[in-house]
Amino acid sequence: MTERERGTVGRLTATVERLRGEVRAAHAAAEGRALVELAKGVLVERLGCGPAQADRQLAELAARAGLSPLELAADIINQAARDRVAEVTGDFLRAAVGEDEAAGEPGDHGASGPAAGSDASVGVRLRTAESAALSAGDTQSVAESLLAHALEPLGAVAVAIWTTGPDASLSLRGHAGFGSDEAARWHHVPPGVTTAARQALTARRTVRYPSLAAAGIPSIGRARHPDGGRVVVPAGTGGRIHGVLEICWARPLDPQPQAVERQLEALAELCAHTLEALPPQAAPTGLLVPGADAALELAELADGLHDPALVLTPHLDEEGRLADFRIRHANARFQDPAGRPRSAVDGALLLEAYPATAGGTELFERIERVYATGEPFRSRRTRLTALVDQVPLSSLADISISRHGGSVFLIWRIEDESARLASLLQHAQRLGRVGAFEEDVLTGEITWNGQLFELFGREEKEPPVSLRDLAAHAHPDEADTIRRFLHSVLHQRRASSTAFRLLRRDGVTRHIRVIAEPALGADDQLQAVRGAYQDISAQHWTEVALMATRDRLVATEEEAAERHRLTLQLQHAIMPPAKPPLDAPGLAVAVRYRPAESESMVGGDWYDAVVLPSKKVLLCVGDVAGHGVEAATGMVVLRNALRGLAVTGAGPGQLLTWLNTVAHHLTAQVTATAVCGVYDPESRTLRWARAGHLPPVLVRGSEAADLPLLGGMLLGALAEAEYEEAELRLEPEDTVLMYTDGLVERRDTSVHDSVAQLLATARLPADSLEGRLDLLLSRSKSDTDDDTCLIGVQVT
Repeated sequence: MTERERGTVGRLTATVERLRGEVRAAHAAAEGRALVELAKGVLVERLGCGPAQADRQLAELAARAGLSPLELAADIINQAARDRVAEVTGDFLRAAVGEDEAAGEPGDHGASGPAAGSDASVGVRLRTAESAALSAGDTQSVAESLLAHALEPLGAVAVAIWTTGPDASLSLRGHAGFGSDEAARWHHVPPGVTTAARQALTARRTVRYPSLAAAGIPSIGRARHPDGGRVVVPAGTGGRIHGVLEICWARPLDPQPQAVERQLEALAELCAHTLEALPPQAAPTGLLVPGADAALELAELADGLHDPALVLTPHLDEEGRLADFRIRHANARFQDPAGRPRSAVDGALLLEAYPATAGGTELFERIERVYATGEPFRSRRTRLTALVDQVPLSSLADISISRHGGSVFLIWRIEDESARLASLLQHAQRLGRVGAFEEDVLTGEITWNGQLFELFGREEKEPPVSLRDLAAHAHPDEADTIRRFLHSVLHQRRASSTAFRLLRRDGVTRHIRVIAEPALGADDQLQAVRGAYQDISAQHWTEVALMATRDRLVATEEEAAERHRLTLQLQHAIMPPAKPPLDAPGLAVAVRYRPAESESMVGGDWYDAVVLPSKKVLLCVGDVAGHGVEAATGMVVLRNALRGLAVTGAGPGQLLTWLNTVAHHLTAQVTATAVCGVYDPESRTLRWARAGHLPPVLVRGSEAADLPLLGGMLLGALAEAEYEEAELRLEPEDTVLMYTDGLVERRDTSVHDSVAQLLATARLPADSLEGRLDLLLSRSKSDTDDDTCLIGVQVT
């Protein structure tokens, strides 16, 4: 584009903007003149003068007050109207005066001051917006007027006016500040879609979003102003919400003063009045629209229903607020919970006829919400309460509430107690697979319910089966059982029951229990038999399965008892609870073995203390993982293997290395921990090693400490492993203790704390080595119900 072309476009743009400004100024002037003319009309009425005199009076008063004629006109209208706009203007005035007094500027609060000018401009804006809205021919013009005159001075950039439909949908009836494409996408919001306007409609109060994006709520214009704030105000009059006013800011919204909030509420109320006065939207076929004949049409519709229905219309108080609902019509099928005729409630106020609706059932609140929002409400088994001579009578009913035009349609279907009990009985019979019957002995007439036909596998059009023919439909082996049952009922005339196998025509065999009782007449003669059949097939096969399971459990318990007995024998044969004194010169040896308290916890703990051919003493304790026969046999393998390997004279580290090979390759995946020591009486030295086991404890004098934690993993984990050795020179009276974790292990205590408690007990004085071991067992606080092995050696 050349410089000349750009200059031409710029001049055209400036011309268009100038013309738009002139149009806006013309509109503002026209709206201002409307305010001035309205103020003149007030002066004519108040002063009893003519229009020309009112014009001169307005000019003189404006000059004296230091205000423009437009500002004075707005003030005169506020004084005369005393409506919501006047209240808002008063709020701004009081707020401004309070600020001046707080700033230390009392005295002159005249019309020419900043506060007065600000308040006057608020009144002018609101009255101008009101004048433009009331003279507008559609909601679009109302939205543009509100934004231009009242909302842009507050920093707002866009506004949307929504109306509610009979189905609680939302329709965009007017907008300003949003693009036409955006408005086209949001022209209709179906019921149930959560938007900013829907939140305010449902809550029936003003909803504020400092940032719409942060709130995560969709609405019109969110893409254009993602971080902008929103204020959404329901627009309603007389208890009914006609629409929703949604105001958009470009930036996050800070908390607004109360005066500004009341200004927004006043604008929403103005929207409600204009929406109420504007022609309604085209309604879908079949929907009623507000009008003089709406209640009459609803009454005609109610008379065509099979359910009790009421047509309600709002009843407003003197200030125009919803106070109650008038019962305009009760249809012919109307049922009063208190039993009153419909003429007793027709035409009455709802809270007068049914004061309990405002109580715990919240029915009145539901009706009020439906009338306000248009969203229908339905509920099953709602409790209705009516007062009869101050006595509350309750009943259950299914409720349906919907709004049609300016009326509310209330349907309640009171639950019939006998029908409800019959329904409960039918469900109980179906769930229990029970069918009832009655057989007239004199006439032969038989009555079955539907469930009984299903039990017998017969069509309902087929004749029922008589009690005397029951044996023909049962298994041949049941003939005697049925004969005794019939004899007891028909001849002895006693209530009786029996079970038999029913053979159905479809080849299915069912196990049936029949219960019957005779019905006697006045002459004590049998007249009828009443009773029921119940399908007990599931119970029968459950009992059969339980008997089979019980037999298998008995066999399993016997097998488990035998395995346990053999395990205990094996364990006690190898690991007796105590062992005779060991013949080792210069060394006293004592052992203790405490089996698990639970017989099912037979484990794999073992100990060994044996004098080797070299006169050295092998000392070891170990613990095989697991319980039962497998653990016990694994313990036997490792214990005997260690004895055989110790004959070679190898050190404890090498012995554990070989024992790891045995556990890994020559057993069925056995893993175990162990500590192994070889004591030399000549040098009084103890060489020892550990495989994942707790180290031994040395008691010397009045001190007790555990030996160092040498390196060495548990047995059987890897094919190859090496184990670190240590050597300890013992002194006379020294005691070394080796033990398994059953001595110290607790579920609620760490191993470190448990070992500390063991060391504290080991420090206590003891008369002998045997007494020390008994003391350790008696003071043990283990709670894992595991085996315990304990070896003590004392140098003499």
